[in-house]
Amino acid sequence: MISPKTDILWRVYLVYSVMLIFGIAIIGRIIYIQTSLKAELLAKAEQQEIKVFGIEAMRGNILSSDGSLLATTVPVFEVRMDVDSELIDDQTFNSKVDSLAEGLAKIFPSKSKREYLADLRKERLDGNRYWLIKNRATYAEVKSLRKLPILNKGKYSGGLILIPGSKREKPFKELANRTIGYENNRENIFVGIEGAYHEVLKGTDGKQVKRRINNGDWKPLFDENAVEPINGHDIISTIDVNIQDVAENALRQNLTENEAEQGCAILMEVSTGQIVAISNLSIDKKTGAYRESYNYAIAESVEPGSTFKLASMMVLLEDNKIRLRDTMNIGNGQMMYYSRTMKDVYPIRNGRITVREAFEKSSNVAISKLVWNAYKDNPSHFIERLYAMNLNQVAGLDIPGERKPYIKHPSDKQHWYGTSLPWMSIGYEITITPMQMLTFYNAVANGGVMVKPQFVKEIRQGNIIIKKFEPIILNERIASQNTIDLAKELMEGVVEHGTAKFLSKSPFKIAGKTGTAQIAAGNKGYNKTNYNASFAGYFPAGNPKYSCIVVVSNPSAGKIYGGAVAAPVFKEIADKVYATRPDIHDGTIVEKSDTLSIPAVKGKCFQKDIYALYGRLGVSVNQNMKGNTWIETEAKKYSMQLKPTEFQTGIVPDVMGMNAKDAVFMLENMGMKTLIVGKGRVITQSVAPGEIVQDGQIIELTLLM
Repeated sequence: MISPKTDILWRVYLVYSVMLIFGIAIIGRIIYIQTSLKAELLAKAEQQEIKVFGIEAMRGNILSSDGSLLATTVPVFEVRMDVDSELIDDQTFNSKVDSLAEGLAKIFPSKSKREYLADLRKERLDGNRYWLIKNRATYAEVKSLRKLPILNKGKYSGGLILIPGSKREKPFKELANRTIGYENNRENIFVGIEGAYHEVLKGTDGKQVKRRINNGDWKPLFDENAVEPINGHDIISTIDVNIQDVAENALRQNLTENEAEQGCAILMEVSTGQIVAISNLSIDKKTGAYRESYNYAIAESVEPGSTFKLASMMVLLEDNKIRLRDTMNIGNGQMMYYSRTMKDVYPIRNGRITVREAFEKSSNVAISKLVWNAYKDNPSHFIERLYAMNLNQVAGLDIPGERKPYIKHPSDKQHWYGTSLPWMSIGYEITITPMQMLTFYNAVANGGVMVKPQFVKEIRQGNIIIKKFEPIILNERIASQNTIDLAKELMEGVVEHGTAKFLSKSPFKIAGKTGTAQIAAGNKGYNKTNYNASFAGYFPAGNPKYSCIVVVSNPSAGKIYGGAVAAPVFKEIADKVYATRPDIHDGTIVEKSDTLSIPAVKGKCFQKDIYALYGRLGVSVNQNMKGNTWIETEAKKYSMQLKPTEFQTGIVPDVMGMNAKDAVFMLENMGMKTLIVGKGRVITQSVAPGEIVQDGQIIELTLLM
């Protein structure tokens, strides 16, 4: 029999042995983990605690020719609330939820106070810790949110959750909307300058390593391999916002008065091809308002009608088939071509007219008869002359969407008819976009040199010019100098004696051609109720600086002719340009005064801009400020006095009185992000001067004209 002592010892030894074996197993496992699994487990831990985050680059700005912001990136926020946060006790919630709902309804009026109140109570009951209040809230809205009851306690105590993002903003809203355009990667849509220059504007995203900390947030780590984002370049467009505004308002008023379907107006600088203004408006049938939703000027290829007669006359002149003083008989203004009758709108005197009058009065019968008699036996020569003037070629615009013109050739047996030659000579059975037609007229104004229409002047990084766009020649000479000179005479005659006599009252000479084309209704042919009215030309006629085309589609209030419908828009645009740009005046002599009448520029200014401005105005300035980046101006009796202005590095500057371009340039170079409200000069800034600059800090600038 085993003694009690032996029995107890046996049990103790057994337990001890088991514990020893278990301990050895644990130690063995630890050794195994430390040796064999160490690298793998460390990698997993590192992956969970350390993460590489992308840093989005700031998209570049699009600016007008004078530096006004046309498109910029502004911060937006996804606003959520931890409604069931354990830090918001029931007493606080119940006592302040009514005021919170009232505040939310004022900031985001898409819901009423009652709806917000019901939502807040329901989300609290459901335990929602991630309730969406607003998507894409502005910085100003977030500022107001931070003041509301409960939310004013901040991220943790108040449950306010802000997820930063950004959106593209157009300070001038609808102005040149379709030309400035937009870019949407998700739908692969590329429109206007935004789409054409996406790679230039987008910049390069950076990378930053962060470690997760106890409260779940991520803290940036120093990493020598981190990649800083490279912000996108800025695009300096050719658009002049003041002229653009005039063009859009004039076109909108004209479309409204004439109850038209749509229309466009384009202003081009003759020597460079730069597009100074471009407006496309079509009626929104739901609201009755005119909006820019389609770039009619570059994407819609239409039968031009009588504006094409200039090309027909130039072919005849180039081949010496006519002289402007020649006379011809057009009878009662009707002529048969096979089974079709060509008609004029009204007879011209007794039917005996000169070639010059045929163009000035826009006689369909006369122009078609001249072309028919000259080329009926060889229509290919007439068409190939048109081709030689690039009329069958795209202009090669930088922005996408340009439609190819259609000018058929006699070799196309399927579409060439016996009546094609006379009808093509007056702008039918062909299609061309308003931009392409303007490019042709601009070439005549430019002495025969056809230049490519351009929408961008420069690409910049800050104030450094990365690329400057020079004029691009599409055709060095579309016709001989004699033909160009005679074509100019013809267009001046249209304004002085012909269908655009309305424009002869201008204080400067205008040259151009009216157009009125019936709109084809598919297989049903043409009717007498739908027309395109147009005017294309340039000014000042003696020394052309700007060319312009206006097209009004389907006016239905009684007037249909280009001289009555489109020419008034042309005149309003031309008058504005002539009034604001004295350098284009014919024979203007600027007399110097012995006293300075030019005012000083308000606020702090970028010195290079000031030197350029007063240099162009011929105003004397003191030349000892070239070492100072920022200066102020003071008008003296005979000169402009420049005074240096210094800004301390790392300290928020006083930008009051500065224009938006200079203020944004200065603040963003210091690492701050700017939010612009209004236009003109800075009258308030949200971060007070003298505070220490924090990298990425948002500063709101309020501007006033």
